[in-house]
Amino acid sequence: MLNPVSDALRDHLSKILPQAAFKQLTPAYLEEPRGRYAGTAGLLLAPGSAQEVSTIVTACRDARVGVIPYGGGTGLVGGQVAENLPAPVVISMERMTAIRAVDPIENVLTCEAGAVLQTVQDAAEAAGRLFPLTLASQGSARIGGNLATNAGGVNVLRYGNTRDLCLGLEAVLPDGSIWDGLTPLRKNNTGYDLRHLLIGAEGTLGIITAASLKLFPRPQAVGAALMVVRDPQAALDLLALAGEQLGGQVSAFELIHRQGLDFLAEVGPEVKAPFDTPPEWMVLVDLGCFAGTVPEEALERLFADAFERGLVSDGVIAASLEQRHAFWAIRENIPEANRRIGSVSSHDISVPITRIPEFITRGAQELSKLAEFRINCFGHVGDGNLHYNVFPMPGRTRADYQAERSAVKEIVHDLTHALGGSISAEHGIGRLKVADLERYGDPAKLAAMRAIKAGLDPLGIMNPGAVLA
Repeated sequence: MLNPVSDALRDHLSKILPQAAFKQLTPAYLEEPRGRYAGTAGLLLAPGSAQEVSTIVTACRDARVGVIPYGGGTGLVGGQVAENLPAPVVISMERMTAIRAVDPIENVLTCEAGAVLQTVQDAAEAAGRLFPLTLASQGSARIGGNLATNAGGVNVLRYGNTRDLCLGLEAVLPDGSIWDGLTPLRKNNTGYDLRHLLIGAEGTLGIITAASLKLFPRPQAVGAALMVVRDPQAALDLLALAGEQLGGQVSAFELIHRQGLDFLAEVGPEVKAPFDTPPEWMVLVDLGCFAGTVPEEALERLFADAFERGLVSDGVIAASLEQRHAFWAIRENIPEANRRIGSVSSHDISVPITRIPEFITRGAQELSKLAEFRINCFGHVGDGNLHYNVFPMPGRTRADYQAERSAVKEIVHDLTHALGGSISAEHGIGRLKVADLERYGDPAKLAAMRAIKAGLDPLGIMNPGAVLA
């Protein structure tokens, strides 16, 4: 059993930590973006170093008090807030924001876990390099949280998830020890890889305090196009054609359904409509080109070949960076439009790329047997990740569908599982999907996860209730 924060623990920490580590516990630290959870806490601490994190974790271990790591607060599955727990200590990384080093020869950037993603991107750009992790929340999301959840984003097709962008970590383990695994090495076969164990563990096995991140050469030129596709299968065929023609120059390939455009027109945010008549399906193709490739010409060739094959019927190629940004504004504002409409149930799922058309068709068929809904299906089709969100019909609200909400999630997740997919593609498990992981997770994997958790965190103090029940 865990204990709540006591006066004795407060007094002990006040004697061994600097005053700057103590922060006022405002409601913002106990909330999450979707409003599903209201957290509890007894004490908010913002350490300034790995040693101070170690001091806090050691004290919490000795007092058997839960520890909740807090990054930018942008997580969508409740991993950063704890309900129904004896008042824990919240450890915010907001003071650990340093960019420790940028090495354009090694192509490595070392930063502390509290560094904001946008700051990391800017530091890489200042050195003539690219850090390609790109998220809608990059202005507030912190690197530690990105790593703890193995964040995805729009560039996974080309560069991989956050896991693929990390070479080494510094972290505080549940016993308070500091693991110094910061390294620029690409090859290091010296036993178990604790880096990959901690990435995606959502703070349940330790607290990431710093990271060595991979950098890449900046593209020589960038470009984008919106292309109207016949259906999701045509989008996949277009993706394959783009791969054949452009190789590794396709950075993102986003599928957009008409429903998202309709929502933008209905509730905003206001964006410039790309076509006079909203198409049923379109894709956003984004290029980061090598020297010698002119993106506009490459996209024109791609469109011409795709048109000849019957894959696309219309398209717009960005003629400037401003127009490219306008294209991306459409895609990036769809989630905000979704929020304003208010979903019955939202899903972050992935399926094998070749089964995306089947999932979309069968999902709509199965849901239609339950009730009448509006479905906004969009996402990173290049890596199989769909944001499959189910909404009320016009004139109704999400409250009208409360009785159907659980059934909607079950239909979507059952179909995802049946097609060999994942019920959490990029948002993590947090507290929202703990029961789903129990239901759909492989028994052998779950047993191994529990054994690892028990071995590293026998008292269960690290982000209790997240990932594993």
